[in-house]
Amino acid sequence: MSKSLKRVKQALDDLGIDTEISEMSDGTRTAEDAARAVGCELDQIAKSIIFRGEDSGHVILFLTAGGNQVDAGKASALAGEPLGKADAKLIRAETGFAIGGVSPVGLIQKVRAYYDPRLLAFDTVWAAAGTPRHVFPAPPAALIKATAAVEGDFVTVPT
Repeated sequence: MSKSLKRVKQALDDLGIDTEISEMSDGTRTAEDAARAVGCELDQIAKSIIFRGEDSGHVILFLTAGGNQVDAGKASALAGEPLGKADAKLIRAETGFAIGGVSPVGLIQKVRAYYDPRLLAFDTVWAAAGTPRHVFPAPPAALIKATAAVEGDFVTVPT
């Protein structure tokens, strides 16, 4: 078991989130792949989208429903600073995860986080478990509490 996967499992246990981490043989790099693999609606995938705060220099997490896209302008306004692309090195340094497997729990340090209220429409959502092949189901309220995420309007709904 990878260090990242162990860290997510420990965090879930520590948070009292009773769930099972599943390995998906086809991978879960995209929300579409993950929804197909677990057999759920696209919006039940809780995507961890990471930006770099241009003023702070730190990562900012946007937890969004799988079918939605983060609108950079809205996200910047919500974060109170311009946002840029977070490179793989910064993401790994501040979250402990590689791109494609960033979990909303088990981060190596606290990061500022915002959530898409669309996630609350479901009893269960699925999130990355620290690798591109592992996911776990959880109540969205539990993920939001775990990340201390603040609700925000930062998405664009594809038409």
